[in-house]
Amino acid sequence: MLQQATSKDAEGTYKGDIRQTRNTAQPQSLLGSQPDFAYSQLQARRMSNSLQVAPLLSTVEGRLSSRSPRWQSLAVLLLIAWLYAAILARLFLQWVGPARDPNFEHGIFVPLFALFVLWQDRKRLQAVAPAPSWTGLPLIVLGLLMLMIGVLGAELFFSRVSLLILLAGLVILFQGWTSFRAILFPWAFLLLMIPIPTLILQQVTFPLQMLSAKLATALLELVHVPVLREGNVIVLALMPLDVAEACSGIRSLLTLVTLAIIYGYLMETRIWMRVLLAISAVPVAVAANSFRIFGTGLLVQYWDPDKAEGFFHTFSGWLIYVVALILLFALHRVLSRIFVDKRAVAASNPDSKDASA
Repeated sequence: MLQQATSKDAEGTYKGDIRQTRNTAQPQSLLGSQPDFAYSQLQARRMSNSLQVAPLLSTVEGRLSSRSPRWQSLAVLLLIAWLYAAILARLFLQWVGPARDPNFEHGIFVPLFALFVLWQDRKRLQAVAPAPSWTGLPLIVLGLLMLMIGVLGAELFFSRVSLLILLAGLVILFQGWTSFRAILFPWAFLLLMIPIPTLILQQVTFPLQMLSAKLATALLELVHVPVLREGNVIVLALMPLDVAEACSGIRSLLTLVTLAIIYGYLMETRIWMRVLLAISAVPVAVAANSFRIFGTGLLVQYWDPDKAEGFFHTFSGWLIYVVALILLFALHRVLSRIFVDKRAVAASNPDSKDASA
């Protein structure tokens, strides 16, 4: 009993000492930490309020960003359709209409292929983060000014090119330069759908006439056909051959360049090889057209001059595209054998790559 009382007293005194120390130390700690505690409590309330407001702001911004581009895109498309309805209709008739331009009959395939490229790259384009830039605004103003000059001055080329400049400015303004670089190839490819002005076309056509006539004359002399060239006229023994504008090769040149770009995009992944195929389409088209004139000269000399101006002349015009495409394909095969694409070989032979690793 005595021991229990002693322990209780000791426990009581021990607890009393603790209470005493707490009572003596508590006023100092409260006096020393009360401002810090009040500041931390105020900061905690501000943080809690910001945490509650942040989701609301992000939700509202997400709704605005998900809704506004659709309305903007629809409004912009309607405005472009209203501005360029007559211009695009006349351009379409120049491609496939009754009074179509035979030099630009390939133009209708250009926007179709551009849409195909955009559709094929749709996942990559969707992954590009939009970064709108005000630097697209000067391009929009420039496009509208070119449209006004083209309409008021009856200049079709200006009004048609203004559409591409306006589209570039709109993409940069609403999506940014990264998005424009992602669609740079199909945007630049659309230039091939616009007919070249007649003044520039004539400056290119006449040198092609002279070059085709010279090459055809050299080939005829090579097979010992008596021939004399006077400018763009090849004089044979039976009749002269006039290398007119339609036989200059400009039509096949423009069409073959377009086909070479499409072929390079579909069959080649290396950028430099695509550019090389597009550039090589120029000498291939000139060579094919010269070979066509050479064949016509052989028909005049050894068969019948009337046959050279009938069905065979029309048929040779279509045959030239086949010959040019075969030459382009053969050139691509030769270049692919010389410059082997190591990435394509590694992708086609994954087992050998694993074995070497």
